[in-house]
Formats: sequence, C-alpha cells, structure tokens
Amino acid sequence: MADNKVVFGLRNAHYSIITEGEGGAITYSTPVALKGAVEISLEPRGETTDFYADDILYYTTSTNQGYETTLTVANIPQEFRTDVLGETLEGTDNVLTESVETKTKKIAFMFEFDGDLKAVRHCLYYCTVTRPSLTSATKSESAEPQTQELALISAPRPEDGVVKRSTTPETPDGVYNAWYTNVYLPAVV
Repeated sequence: MADNKVVFGLRNAHYSIITEGEGGAITYSTPVALKGAVEISLEPRGETTDFYADDILYYTTSTNQGYETTLTVANIPQEFRTDVLGETLEGTDNVLTESVETKTKKIAFMFEFDGDLKAVRHCLYYCTVTRPSLTSATKSESAEPQTQELALISAPRPEDGVVKRSTTPETPDGVYNAWYTNVYLPAVV
C-alpha cells in the first residue's frame, strides 16, 4: 500500500492513566477520549553532540529524550482534571479544588492525523502533564471560542526506552481498529 502524500487534521485524542508497579512494571488503564482536540505540536527533546578531529566535524551523535508536546483543546473536561491533573471534587457542593498537595498522573497519549489515504494513529507512551494556564478574553462583535493548552513531556518509557509508536499503511486491521481500545503493546514472541 502506498504512503499518504499529505497529513492533516487532528482527532481521536485519548489518554490512558499509567500505574507503575513493583520493579517499575507499567500498566495502562482503558483509554478515555479527550474531546475537543484543536492542535498538537511535538518538539524533539535531546542533544546533538559534535566531535571534531582532523580539523573537520568528525562525528555527530544525538540523543532521543522524547518530545515536549503542546496540546490545544477546546476545554479541559472535568474527568481529565480529576483523573489526570489530580484536582478533587469537593463534597456535595461539587467544587473542583486544586491544592499544593495536587499530584498529576503519568499517561499514555494517543491521537491521529488524517491523510489522503488513511489516518495515521500515534501513541506517546510515558507522558507527564503539567497544570494548564487559565486564560480567556472578552467577547466583542463576535464570540470567538477560547482554547486551553496542556503541556506534556513525553519521555522514554523507563522499562524499555520506547517513546512513540505510529501505525503504517501495512498495519493489520485488527491492530489499527483496536488502537483506542487498549494502549498498543506488541505481542511478545
């Protein structure tokens, strides 16, 4: 099958909460849809090191430390705020509370880009989410929807160094169709 010539769009954002067991074994919860994804940007993390010898650039190496990811969403849902950002829903008043004791949880993050032939599905396996900024603006002649940004640091998974996986045109339908059912883990041979 041919590759996509172009990719566009962002949809099917999902997150899965990570549980780290004894010895560092990682398990993932059932993925949950994060509706309202507007834009995502993944900037590589790591360093490039140049080594000079014989009066020339003799050798270059780089490290893969994952991605600094910015995710723009229409609005951060309450479920994400309590499940991932660690905010608590207080008593019968149903008021969300963030405190100095609030701890965020690590997640796997999945999403897809549409293509001219087939959407490409991605999974970032070990993400730390930081608290979002809170902004809005007054309405003027038109009511422009405001968005919110989440910053995710996608690091190599401690147990095996995996950062990201993506589907290809040759990905079997069973794997492709189950992408958001469970966090994809290759079958152990």
